[in-house]
Amino acid sequence: MLAQQSSNAGIPDTVKTICCIGAGYVGGPTMAVIAYKAPHVKVIVVDLNQARIDAWNSDKLPIYEPGLDEVVKASRGRNLFFTTDVDASIKEADAIFVSVNTPTKTFGMGKGCAADLKYLESAARRIAEVSESGKIVIEKSTVPVKSAEAIRAILTANTKSKCRFTILSNPEFLAEGTAIPDLMAPDRVLIGGDEDEDGQKAVKALSAVYNNWVPAERIITTNTWSSELSKLTANAFLAQRISSINSISALCEATGADVDEVANAIGKDTRIGSKFLKASVGFGGSCFQKDILNLVYLCKTYNLHEVAEYWQQVVDINEYQKKRFSLQIVRSLFNTVTNKKIAIMGFAFKKDTGDTRESASIDVIKYLMDEGANIAIYDPKVEESQIDMDLLPPGVDAKASAKVKSLYTIHTDPYEAAKDAHAIVVCTEWDEFKTFDYQKIYNDMYKPAFLFDGRKILDIEAMKTIGFQASVIGTKC
Repeated sequence: MLAQQSSNAGIPDTVKTICCIGAGYVGGPTMAVIAYKAPHVKVIVVDLNQARIDAWNSDKLPIYEPGLDEVVKASRGRNLFFTTDVDASIKEADAIFVSVNTPTKTFGMGKGCAADLKYLESAARRIAEVSESGKIVIEKSTVPVKSAEAIRAILTANTKSKCRFTILSNPEFLAEGTAIPDLMAPDRVLIGGDEDEDGQKAVKALSAVYNNWVPAERIITTNTWSSELSKLTANAFLAQRISSINSISALCEATGADVDEVANAIGKDTRIGSKFLKASVGFGGSCFQKDILNLVYLCKTYNLHEVAEYWQQVVDINEYQKKRFSLQIVRSLFNTVTNKKIAIMGFAFKKDTGDTRESASIDVIKYLMDEGANIAIYDPKVEESQIDMDLLPPGVDAKASAKVKSLYTIHTDPYEAAKDAHAIVVCTEWDEFKTFDYQKIYNDMYKPAFLFDGRKILDIEAMKTIGFQASVIGTKC
């Protein structure tokens, strides 16, 4: 009996069963692809939210990603399982992915910048409490540098057995809307681990899982801290490019230059490249702003205040761009939008996803509602309940919520949303917006009819021939 316990206490040599704590935007798709590409590995996704787990087990998945349905249905019930039985799944697993939410703190030390790690800590305590054998614990959530150290301390202090744990950092580099292709053919898989024997054994075991479909040369191994910082830095660099081109879009409008022409010219420089040089209302999503603010807080923690101020400007430019676009709408509509109907096309932060976290649409809509506008919203994938959750202020009484609710309507038909509107505002670059019958839309609108393209996906000159008074980010119209 003791010999068996001792054998089970060590770090596994191979990964036969995976448990993923967290069935969200990262955990769900990532585990589905692992199960699909490594059918000999049992993959269990756990979450305390029964409704979410029920959705993963249904025909209507809780998140939208092109190709996700097919991948889930190919493996679900074979080697991919979704359950709320957290304890049993932890006990069974050789490797545990922690893929819980790490939002920016809204209170206390580091408010507005630091990541809130309460869910990460809770998951670590649960792993320590119920584990009966050695585990590889893998950070999949975006976390501050040295979070692995905190997880290790929690596991060591709270384990009731003699089990050993080793912590790996395996950050995700997914882009929502292309998550499945990104997982199927990743640019790189980054695995950070301790340089001791247990750490290197764990790195090898996790690498073997990815080797089922990822070439060895695309698997990068580092120490844990480098892996954690690489994730934050990658998102910060990408967001920096977006804020840089958005800052130039303001100058383009002032001078008469075309930001797309400027972006094309500088993108031809091989040292710069063409990616992430598309001017827009601003970046959104769960990662960019959160990760930059995390980086800002980290720099402040180490008294690198000039570095912190530099990265803070990337976020500040993003906020400036959203406000500038909103002001442009008001100014174009004769400096008032009070009681005017404005149709918002797109509520998700980008196309091909139902995710609304940090969506530019939310800020634009709230600003216009503050100015007295009546908003009509259409998005092909975002649920009405999610829109309400994003627009209705939390913690207010029913009367205040009802007042906000009276300022917007949600539509399932874009033509109905645009009917009798003074203006249309394109906030998300859904492909279907390119093929609307804009002549029909224009005919049913209040005249003069205005069109604001915040993603520059439409042929603005063609819109003008129809009759629209059209404006676009980065071009003086």
